[in-house]
Amino acid sequence: MKSILLKTQTITFVLFGFMLVFAQKSMKLPTDAVFYMEINGKQLNQKINWQKLNPLLHELTKKDKEKSSWNDYSKTGIKYDATQYHYASFNDSIQTYTTHFIVDNKEKFQEFINSTKKKGQEISKKNSYSYVDIDDNVFVAWNNDRAVLSMVNYTKPYKDMWSNAAVDSATTVTDSAAVAVDTAYAVEPEKAFDYKEEIISLKQDIKYLKESIRDNNKEIVRIQKDIKYLEKNHKYPKENVDTQHSEGDPDVYPKEEEYAEAEVDSAYQKELDSVRIENFKIVKKIAEGRFDQYFSSNLEIDVPKTMLTFRDPHSDVYVYTDYGKMVNEGIYGKMMKQLEFWQFLRNAYNSDSSYNLYFDKDKVRLVNNYQHKDPETQKTISSVYKGKKNKKLAELINEKSIGYYVMNINGAKSFDMMYSLLQDSGEGEYKKEMELMMETMKIVLDEEAITKIAPGNGIFVLNELKSKKVEYTDYEYDEDYNEKEVKKTKDVAVPNFTFAFATENEGYWNRVFNVLATNKHTSKKFSKTGNFYSFKDAKGDGYMDQLYFIVKDGIVYLTSATENIMPQNQSDISKQWAKDSSKYPLSGRLDMQKLVIGLEKEFKTPSERKTLDLFRKNVGEVYFKTEVKGDSVETEMDYKIKNSSENSLMYFFDLFDEIFKIKESEKKPQIL
Repeated sequence: MKSILLKTQTITFVLFGFMLVFAQKSMKLPTDAVFYMEINGKQLNQKINWQKLNPLLHELTKKDKEKSSWNDYSKTGIKYDATQYHYASFNDSIQTYTTHFIVDNKEKFQEFINSTKKKGQEISKKNSYSYVDIDDNVFVAWNNDRAVLSMVNYTKPYKDMWSNAAVDSATTVTDSAAVAVDTAYAVEPEKAFDYKEEIISLKQDIKYLKESIRDNNKEIVRIQKDIKYLEKNHKYPKENVDTQHSEGDPDVYPKEEEYAEAEVDSAYQKELDSVRIENFKIVKKIAEGRFDQYFSSNLEIDVPKTMLTFRDPHSDVYVYTDYGKMVNEGIYGKMMKQLEFWQFLRNAYNSDSSYNLYFDKDKVRLVNNYQHKDPETQKTISSVYKGKKNKKLAELINEKSIGYYVMNINGAKSFDMMYSLLQDSGEGEYKKEMELMMETMKIVLDEEAITKIAPGNGIFVLNELKSKKVEYTDYEYDEDYNEKEVKKTKDVAVPNFTFAFATENEGYWNRVFNVLATNKHTSKKFSKTGNFYSFKDAKGDGYMDQLYFIVKDGIVYLTSATENIMPQNQSDISKQWAKDSSKYPLSGRLDMQKLVIGLEKEFKTPSERKTLDLFRKNVGEVYFKTEVKGDSVETEMDYKIKNSSENSLMYFFDLFDEIFKIKESEKKPQIL
């Protein structure tokens, strides 16, 4: 009997323990989240070369004299080979960005936090976690195996300039109520007053206030130096033009002792600091609410399935963005309402996009899936990307070109898509007029007629960039600041290009060009020479010397040179590009290396020339394609790298490191 009773007690205890565990639910993603990201640490950590990355991060952080440097960023106590979660949300007055980490070494993590936070800043301890503010609006909380970083921005409620409402809809009249109203953050009932906690809070306010006054005094002294120098020399020193972002050269500015100590307007400073402290208390309470909510859960995040529809578990980074909420809600939504066609735009932006990012060995891949939130509208949008193919346009693609952009869409369906977006846009001011106009055009120009004029096949080919001298007007000033107009010349890059699109109604376009060439107003710049129509500005001081138009074999051409309309000699690789251009609704390519070389004249200073040489050696090639896949429009963009980096992730760090070294070398005094 005793044995049975003991077993019963044991089972009851175990079941009770399970009930306690499962009673802690996952933390739901805030309902106003517009951005969600997962970073696949398991894959990315294998692609990061910390021996290269650590010195770069060390150089970037050691410039901050007020914070101690951290030597090894691979050992911060964060579990880099675990998944990281990021999300952002906003309403009319509160914007937050939150990141969740896994901690595998609490002591090391706390050392890292101590090296990052302000000196003397105390760490607050709660029941299930500790937290500290490492900046005015940046907070970090952690327990034994989890850490959360939260950035919070708060704007005090003000009279709404976008509508007749007197107060921001997201908040009430008082600041404290503003936080309470936001249900995404208010998770705990109000606690009884604790004088000990209040004393700690007031001490932190004092430290914050002293820090703010110290920073403002330093800024006032710096500005007074600038004023004195300008009064004496009427200009900034050449060696230190950007005085807003530096301490100034001691050899250029007089010594600080020559100036009187800055006199601070105490009333203004007191008011300013009061506002800062008020805002700090609010963002601190918001951050605390978020931390309480997370650390009282089972430390898992409950993400809506709609946000994960297109997530690929094999990608290095996954991102979801809700453009509908971004554009239609909060302050942006109020701005949109001021536009005449805001309801049409609101419907057009009522969509979301998902991105899967891959850092492969030789290229970066970004796959985007676009989906409208209304299934019927999405069907109409998808139908636009199901056009006919045109191989004649593909003949203009050649390997020597800098890049191209090809479009094979259904022109008639594009018109239907616009009509569909208007149909479900609510009762707008001009909705009925727009619907009537579109109905009329559908009668006058039926689908067959539209298809014949412009079926939806087009191409733009950038063949090369040529250098051209152009004249421009500059202004110079004498010692008395009298303005003088000066004519100068400079070299600019001029594109040699071809734009062409298919048509089944050549007569229509020939009549358009003929009218332009014979009209008494347009004929001054538009004329016909042989089979080509041409446009030329009489002044000849523009970027383009002359443009040529012609309709030939069912293709309308607009080009900078007449020979560009001829089919190009194609190598095996350009034949493959041509084949792809006929296969996909949208596709394109851009050789960044050739583009940079073509822009060579735009790089003039020694620093710019060094950067140009760096880009010339390292920049790669961009290729993209768009097609309909299932219930979404999918676009894949590839960027092929052209250097010896271990992979495409380290490629960007290597490139940034080289740029950083160039910038640093310029700051060192030149040895004559």
